[in-house]
Amino acid sequence: MNITLYLLTVLIWGTTWIAIKLQMGAVAIPLSIAYRFGLAAAVLFAVLLLSRRLQKLDGRAQLLCLAQGLCLFCINFMCFYTASQWIPSGLIAVVFSTATLWNALNARIFFAHKVAANVLAGGALGLAGLALLFWPELADHQASQETLIGLGLALFGTLCFSAGNMLSSLQQKAGLKPLTSNAWGMLYGALMLTGYCLLSGTPFTFDDSSRYVGSLLYLAIPGSVIGFTAYLTLVGRMGPERAAYCTVLFPVVALNISAFVEDYQWTIPALVGLVLVMLGNVLVFRKPKPLPVVAVAR
Repeated sequence: MNITLYLLTVLIWGTTWIAIKLQMGAVAIPLSIAYRFGLAAAVLFAVLLLSRRLQKLDGRAQLLCLAQGLCLFCINFMCFYTASQWIPSGLIAVVFSTATLWNALNARIFFAHKVAANVLAGGALGLAGLALLFWPELADHQASQETLIGLGLALFGTLCFSAGNMLSSLQQKAGLKPLTSNAWGMLYGALMLTGYCLLSGTPFTFDDSSRYVGSLLYLAIPGSVIGFTAYLTLVGRMGPERAAYCTVLFPVVALNISAFVEDYQWTIPALVGLVLVMLGNVLVFRKPKPLPVVAVAR
């Protein structure tokens, strides 16, 4: 079962980055995200109500769902959608793969899990890999400011994603299933984004082109309903640190799509950087060998 969930998450989320890129255009970013999660929440609530699987929530659970909606389905995607204006979608997927490190560090904060030396070493490798991946853009002084903003937003979005993982883990430990918490979280995220659009005077428009509608449907149903349910189920089964391991494979899928669709150019430093990021993520989850037990003569 875990293998199936891993494959679903990798294949779906490895391809959603380019769909996010296709959302850029006439519709404002916060409104596009509100459409996405509003539709996803409607699908989830319909499925849960028809199957009578919608769980009742107390006040604490509703507050956690609200916080989860803010982290996972609001700020997180505001950062990613905005970053995709300035950096290739494949590179955003590579930045997102650092969720393994963030989850390990946040597990220390939330659950007092010990941060092992291999986590710190993996984080250092990952950061070095990111520097190599972004080196061609950083070397171009004309685009360096936008690239840095995009990189910073992608990193902050990944941090928010990790915080949402911790909240989901808390919910599942209390007995709340990901389907119910996702439905409420996506609804809250869509409502917060809609409120932001109203307060900021963002025009409520819709793009009826096949490109926009197709990418919206893909992001809402496979990308959100199926992808988040599969991933957060792994969080409950394996813990947030190990569940994030599937993000190691995202860059392989996303960068190859980016090379084909966005004309992303592979370079030797970029290839080395990708290898370092993936090695860093693998190192984060490497179990330390137990120390040999030495018999002491009495």
